[in-house]
Amino acid sequence: MQLRKYNASIVKRKRDIVHLEGSDVATSLLSSASTCARTDLGSESDYLRLLGERVRETRARRGMTRKILARDSKVSQRYLAQIETGQGNISIRLLRQIARALDIPLEALVRAGPEPPVDFVHTTEFLRRLPAAELVEARRLLVQHFGGVDLEARRGRIALIGLRGAGKSTLGAMLADRLEAPFLELDRLIEQESGVSLSVIFDLYGQSGFRRLERRCLDRVIERYPRFVLATGGSLVSEPATFERLRTMCFTVWLRATPEEHMQRVIAQGDMRPMADNRESMSELRRILDVREPLYRKADTAIDTGGRSVNESLEMLGRAMNES
Repeated sequence: MQLRKYNASIVKRKRDIVHLEGSDVATSLLSSASTCARTDLGSESDYLRLLGERVRETRARRGMTRKILARDSKVSQRYLAQIETGQGNISIRLLRQIARALDIPLEALVRAGPEPPVDFVHTTEFLRRLPAAELVEARRLLVQHFGGVDLEARRGRIALIGLRGAGKSTLGAMLADRLEAPFLELDRLIEQESGVSLSVIFDLYGQSGFRRLERRCLDRVIERYPRFVLATGGSLVSEPATFERLRTMCFTVWLRATPEEHMQRVIAQGDMRPMADNRESMSELRRILDVREPLYRKADTAIDTGGRSVNESLEMLGRAMNES
């Protein structure tokens, strides 16, 4: 079966998958995730206090009394007083009413951390008004002038993105051999440095803990290796800051295929989990691909591996990189 060829375990490599060095890395990564998790749990009261201060200060900047805000938002003065002193755990519906009355975006009220600089707010509003095509150009200019990126060095750092079963591990290993560059798999690096499997990381530290580990490992790879081919996890694109870091520092390639081919390749590799206890697995896979596709399209180039052998896909990948 041709799809079986997209199994990284059968690819003969000239080198082993490299891993990050440093005996204290795993401890520091897990310690950081654990500390952040405890901090998040212990900061709820601080967040409510910050939220209250933001409502009070925004109201003051608008020149609105609490009575006027109560009238316009249809939230009682008593409850507003509780919110502004950090004692009210407000629902999202009521908070939306307050944001509307203050005439500010809801996200401006719920943002964690201190207020951003005024210039940042104004720049964000300016970018928000740009049409999509001009926004792409604006980002390119910002990266070019302020990103501190060596474009030639960036092309030597190749990152493959896409859903599981796209061929990232198989094609990545072969491309690395051809380029005589290290091949790395980000999920495997996270497991190696944490000392536990991805499922255990999610169980212990949740999605936010995993994302912090993912970003730390990506930063270390970029710092340590001037050239590499990197296979990323399929969901990395859903974390804006990490995906922006990847796009800025690496030449990104989206390996794409149809949902049916993704599913067949994973099963052909002997993994039946996509079908386990999930009769709607194909519908779910299509939904994931639909919501991620706009993000995957941000890659520098895309290769359709559907209906092609590994060697054919590798040749297409090589040509696309030379042409980009």
